[in-house]
This record gives sequence, C-alpha cells and structure tokens, in this order.
Amino acid sequence: MIRKESRREESLDDAELARLLPAPGDPHLSLDRHLLLEEHLMNELRTPAPAPTPAAVPPRRVTRRFLLIGVPVTAAALAGAFAFTTMDDPGASGTTAATPAPVEAPVVRIEAGTTAQLTATVERIATAASARRTPEPAPGQYIYVKSQVSSVVVSHTDEYKTKTLVQPLHIREVWNSPDGKQGWLDEPGYKPKGGITLDSSVDDTVNAPSYNYLKTLPTDPDALLKKIYTETKGQGNSPDQEAFATVGDLLGEQLAPAKLTAALYRAAAKIPGVVVVNHVKDAAAREGIALAHVDDKSGDRTEWIFDPKTYSYLGSRTVQINEANDIKPGTVLEYTAVLERAVVDAKKQRPGTQGAGA
Repeated sequence: MIRKESRREESLDDAELARLLPAPGDPHLSLDRHLLLEEHLMNELRTPAPAPTPAAVPPRRVTRRFLLIGVPVTAAALAGAFAFTTMDDPGASGTTAATPAPVEAPVVRIEAGTTAQLTATVERIATAASARRTPEPAPGQYIYVKSQVSSVVVSHTDEYKTKTLVQPLHIREVWNSPDGKQGWLDEPGYKPKGGITLDSSVDDTVNAPSYNYLKTLPTDPDALLKKIYTETKGQGNSPDQEAFATVGDLLGEQLAPAKLTAALYRAAAKIPGVVVVNHVKDAAAREGIALAHVDDKSGDRTEWIFDPKTYSYLGSRTVQINEANDIKPGTVLEYTAVLERAVVDAKKQRPGTQGAGA
C-alpha cells in the first residue's frame, strides 16, 4: 500500500522512518548498467535549468524510449516522479508541462513468425513501394510525419512486480528539412509545450539520415545491407538486430525515395532471423502483416506492420517474446502508427493549412 502523508506537518525521527519504510532493495547492477539507467532517467526527468549558454547541437534522431527495466521502484515514487516532472528546453517555444502518468502495458497473444512466405511477402511489399508515388521535398520545404505512439517507461515496481508501465498513447509530430539541418518535434506531454527544435549540424549517417542523404544510398539490396552493417558495427545487442532496427528507423519518421524504400525491404529480408507474422495490430488498432526480428539478448521482437491489401507501411510494434527483466511474454513495450506523411512548406505547418509555419 501507499502510505498517505496525513500528518505532513509533523516530522518523523529516524527510528520511526526505519520502521515505516521497507528495507532497501539490492538489485546487483553492474556499473555499466547503472550508467545506462542513469542516462535514460535523466533524459526524461529533467528539472528546470537556469538560462542556458549556447547549447550543443542536438542529434537528428530523437529517442523516445525511456527504460528503467530491472530496477525496482515504489509505485508512489514513480507516480511522484511523473506528477512533478516538468520539461524545459532552450529550443522550446512554450512553457513547462507535466508528463502524463504511465499506464499498464497491453498484453497480446504471441503469434509465431514464419519464413515460409518471407520472400513472396517482401517482394509484394517492395513492389508496392516501388510503384507508390512519393513527393519530392524541395529546399525550404519540410517532411512532416504525424504518428500515434507509446513506449515503455518501467518494467515493474516493487509493489506490482508483474506489471510493465508504458506511456499512454499520444500524438507525435515531426518536421525535418530535406538536408536535415532544420526540424521541429511536437509531442504534447513529453516535450515542452509548443515543441522543441531539431535543428542540427550532425553529419549524415544511416543512423541520422536526411532525405538528401537517403538519395545517395545504393538501391542494390546487397550493397545497401553491406553499408548498414558497416556503419552500425559494434552498436546494439547484435549486428543483425541493429541492422534490422536501423532499417526500421528509416521507415517511421522519414521520407525515402520509392526505389530506396523497396531496396530497404529487400535488404531486410536478407537479415538472418527475419520472419513474417500474419496478424499484428499497430497503435491505431489497424490490423496488418508484419516483418519481424527477435532480439535474442533482450527477448523482444520488433515488428514492422503493413496493410495486408495495399502493403503500405502502417507502423511498428515491439513485443516481449521471452521473459526477461520480469517482463512477461506478450507485453507490448512499444507501438506506433503513422497517421500522416506529407511535404509542407514551412516548419510547424500541417498539411492542408496555410500560414501556420514559423
């Protein structure tokens, strides 16, 4: 139970505190794990800062996922952290806002993946991508992507050891210039009101690509996959999982030329361990067919979801397949749905509007 502070004006001595509070846990975390968890925590639970000096340029890729996996915390402490978290950012246009309290993660039935129809399915997806007309952003325009998203917050608390907590489903909007030097992110409740800048001088890589950079990538699947493996060497839990994740990142909040998109799908089919999952739902509850890959180290499966008739990309989902860090199989750790993708004339302008840019 959560102890209510009905006598907040009265102080407690050390003996009474020791009697009321549970004994501290002993998670036996390595130094590397402590540092990783501290980094994730600080990225989200940022306190207001004094007037900043010129800040370092932020990376183009913005990480959503906030992990506290494997660290027991009290439900009261977690609720308090979110209740009092405010978000200040020197690149923001608005005021501070409270982060919504997390909710229990959905749990789904795990459908086994198969390689039986992998080649045929990927070919249908790639063929549809090749035939699809994609807009060509001009200098001064922006690639706009609107998504509905949710990702894991904490794997369990000490009071609810079987529960995994995630962000409530919410809207996320991203604007990026074709050269990747200018951009904006609006994610109400998770970024300062009005959004934050994504302006960046980071060099283009497959992990932080601009549209202009994507146009330079090879459209031969073998050459493309070789480049991805080379540029992501030493990253992630395994070379294959990192290659799959990199391709997935290019699908979600970016716009790629049609031929390259087709090549990315064909390249992904060559990654060992990729399977087809026939019935998957995205964050908007749209059912589709998925290309998926299991991370053997973390035990979760990343799924890219496609419309079963048009084979257009719908979104993604990450599901725990093997129990790890007290996360039960079937737990949905992260899922997204791309609701709109377009080219607009100004930063912060939405499709169909005029004069909304900034």
